[in-house]
Amino acid sequence: MCCLFGMIDYGGSFTGRQKTKLLTVLATACEARGTDAAGVAYCINGSLRVYKRPVPAHALRFRIPDGVRVVLGHTRMTTQGSQEKNYNNHPFLGNAGGQRFALAHNGVLCNDQLLRRSLNLPPTKIETDSYIAVQLIERQKALDFASLKYMAEQVEGSFTFTLLDEANNWYLVKGDNPICLYHYPRLEMYLYASTEEILRKALRRQRLGKPKRIQAECGGILKISPDGAIHCSVFEMDFENWMPPLYTPPSCWSRWGNIFEQEYRQELEALAVWYGYDAAYIGDLLQQGFTLDEVAESLYAGE
Repeated sequence: MCCLFGMIDYGGSFTGRQKTKLLTVLATACEARGTDAAGVAYCINGSLRVYKRPVPAHALRFRIPDGVRVVLGHTRMTTQGSQEKNYNNHPFLGNAGGQRFALAHNGVLCNDQLLRRSLNLPPTKIETDSYIAVQLIERQKALDFASLKYMAEQVEGSFTFTLLDEANNWYLVKGDNPICLYHYPRLEMYLYASTEEILRKALRRQRLGKPKRIQAECGGILKISPDGAIHCSVFEMDFENWMPPLYTPPSCWSRWGNIFEQEYRQELEALAVWYGYDAAYIGDLLQQGFTLDEVAESLYAGE
């Protein structure tokens, strides 16, 4: 239940102070999907910077310098790798053939250890499953559509990735986890977050005008270049090894049928524990006649 967020100011319409204010509001709204850690990445004078801490987004207190055009952000709910070890938090830095980049991930990957062994990838102290995506891209020695396609087709689990390189190219690799991307043509600016609800809540009082939503389909790769142009590619989703996204709406899971029912229940039990309930709470509700979807909805609603 992590959250991706960020801004692409391709027109240079906003000062660093304005970006900081707007993105602080957006990052704080993203705490709905994770408060264990938060971080941002951006380029300044051709150098990629990452600032992250094991604190909720409202306490991160980041400052975006003047001249920054693209900011990539993440709020984390820990699933693997302690947030107290800051190297486990997002965004992660990578280097693909001399091209440095930052990566953030929303989802859960289940074959990171298997890939690391089978591909003989270098050992790392980073414990987070997401970091395997960085290593797979580095293995291709380039950050482009081909390397992103390779990475997306190797990993198994639920995911959506955002990336930023030193040339201010922003990438989106859209798996089964949600993302909402708004375009403001008049302001020459994009804003994004994991859900439209978060964007709307954060932007309610910002007076930015009416945005155009950019559709991002499952299996799609988007690149927004420094001039704001959108370029697209695709990858193949492996539904045989697909994992239902843990924190997306239950209606998205149930359409895949009974094959995931047991996994669905196990994920809900884990979520119940995270919210402070006993895992047996899920079984009690099911015995009372509630469906898995109804149980999930009650958890998300805090009932």
